[in-house]
This record gives sequence, C-alpha cells and structure tokens, in this order.
Amino acid sequence: MNNLYTLLRRISVIAVGFALVVIMLGAWVRLSDAGLGCPDWPACYGHITWPVHDHEIERAAANFPQRPVQVHKAWKEVLHRYFAGVLGLIVLTLAALNWKLRKHYPDLPIKLSLLLVLVITIQAAFGMWTVTLQLLPWVVTTHLLGGMATAALLFWQARRIRAAGQTASPSPSRNTVPSLRPWVLAALLMLLLQIALGGWVSSNYAALACIDLPTCQQQWWPQTDFVEGFTIWREIGIDYEGGVLDQAARNAIHISHRIGAMLAFVIITAMSIQLLRNPITRFAGSLAGLLLLVQIVLGINNIVLLLPLWNAVAHNGVAALLLLAIVNALWRTRTPAAVSISV
Repeated sequence: MNNLYTLLRRISVIAVGFALVVIMLGAWVRLSDAGLGCPDWPACYGHITWPVHDHEIERAAANFPQRPVQVHKAWKEVLHRYFAGVLGLIVLTLAALNWKLRKHYPDLPIKLSLLLVLVITIQAAFGMWTVTLQLLPWVVTTHLLGGMATAALLFWQARRIRAAGQTASPSPSRNTVPSLRPWVLAALLMLLLQIALGGWVSSNYAALACIDLPTCQQQWWPQTDFVEGFTIWREIGIDYEGGVLDQAARNAIHISHRIGAMLAFVIITAMSIQLLRNPITRFAGSLAGLLLLVQIVLGINNIVLLLPLWNAVAHNGVAALLLLAIVNALWRTRTPAAVSISV
C-alpha cells in the first residue's frame, strides 16, 4: 500500500501542473480566436482530430457551410480538448486511488476527490456549451472560472494527500497561523472577482477598449455603459466571436477590470505584508507578493503592447499561479481543527 500511496502523491502533484497547462492552452485558444476552430463537439468537423487533407477539408466545408474551415485554428482547439480529456482521466484516477487507500490512510480527501470528478464533468459540459452556444460570454467566463477552481481544488487535494501520509506530524498550532486567515480569505475573494472580470473582458473582446494609461481614450472617464456591459443573459444563437457590444459598453468592462486590479493590488499586498511578519507564512507571503508584481506588469504590457498573444496567455497563467499561491497561504493559515478534516 505504501507504493500505491506514493503513486497517489505523485499523480496529485502532476494533476496540478496539468491543470495549469490546460488553463494556459484554453487562454491560448481563446486569445488566438480559435474558440470556434471546431464548430461541433466533441468531434471537429466530424473528425476525431481535425480535417487535414484536401478532400477532408472540402467535405467539412460542405457539412459546415456556416463556419469556413480554418485548419490553423482547428488543431489548437483539438489540442486543448485532448489535454482537458487527459486531465479528466487523471482526476478519475485520483478519485479511484483515494477510495482504494481510504482504510489505510483515513485522512485522505475522499469527498474532495469526488467533488473534483463532479467539477471536471461540469467543466466538460461548459466546454461543449462554449462551442455550441458560439462563445456566449457568460459561458466562456464560467468555463474560465471552472478551470481556475479545478486547479485550486487539485492543489488543495495534493496538500491533503501529503498530510494524510505524515505519521508523525508536528502540532498543528505550530504549523499554521489561523489569526491571519481573514487576510487570506479577503485576498482570495478579491482575486476571484478580478479573474471573473478578466474573463468578462476577454469574452466580450474589451481588452483593447482602452489602449492608453492611466487614461482611457485620452480621458479619465470616457463614455461608458455599465448596464449593457454587464448584461449577463444574452440571446442564444448569435455568434459572439469578436464581441457584439458597442464601444461604451466595452469601455465600462475594461475600466471595471482596471479598478479591480487596483483593489486587488491593495488587498493582496496587505495580505502579503501580514504573512511576511510570521516565519511560518513568510514564504507564502513572498510568493504571493512576487506573483502579484509580475501580474501587474503583464497587465500593463497588455495595454502598452496592444495585447500580444504571448503576454496575454502569460497573464492568464500567472493569474492561476497567484490563485494557487493564495490557496497555499490558506493552507498555512487553516485552523488546527481543519488539519484532520478530509474534505
């Protein structure tokens, strides 16, 4: 059983890294305008892979006249689907191993592993709806949040699995700092809100609504339409690729993300300072602070450099890393009673 537990630990760590790769691939697909590279799901123009040969492309064009075949976009979408599918298999494997080892390691996160199976299933459904509902903004944004949640839960599961195998762990009170937990929770909530705003910016194609700093279109407050910009439920059946909002609505979305970035900077910085004051949480605070600075630089570069693909994808990836850093801080500030809870 020890060998099986070691395997479980290793796969749990691999799963976190794989989730980050899937998030980056999703951002790459979305930001390279390949979200509808395949107009059907789970196939791609009716293929397990994508149409490559001339006769396959001709058949695909005839079967899907509403979506011209663009091979350079189709293979990106298929690649993302393959990686997401492998991640799903990894999550199922982790759930099976947790269940098999539950009697030998009673502190294994059984409930969390089953929750992850549910989450990854819902993620697959949103992946399908992203295509079938033609990039409906709230679906795309929810899919992004689901990916971030999957990575965070996988990270927490990895920590729980490691803790379950420690036969002689020190006293929880010396390993955690519960008094700092409110700071971490505030930072976590603010970051999740900012990630949601970032997803809304991307799914409504508002990233370049303002291309100057610190102003927007050479004004401190240009024309905005927050009602239209934040109307969640929109008509089904419309192709949302490229966005459908006018400039005022996109201005409102972009400016909201900028304001959110400033608030996130203040709150996460305050959390990092508090964590730095305690030796137990010092590394967690340093890591979160460093990733926050990198994220701010990448956000500014998105505007100054007019949204280069590599920078925009990195902006998504660092957001995921920052989320994991704050989840790590949450682990370091858990209450002693939470150490023995297997959820």
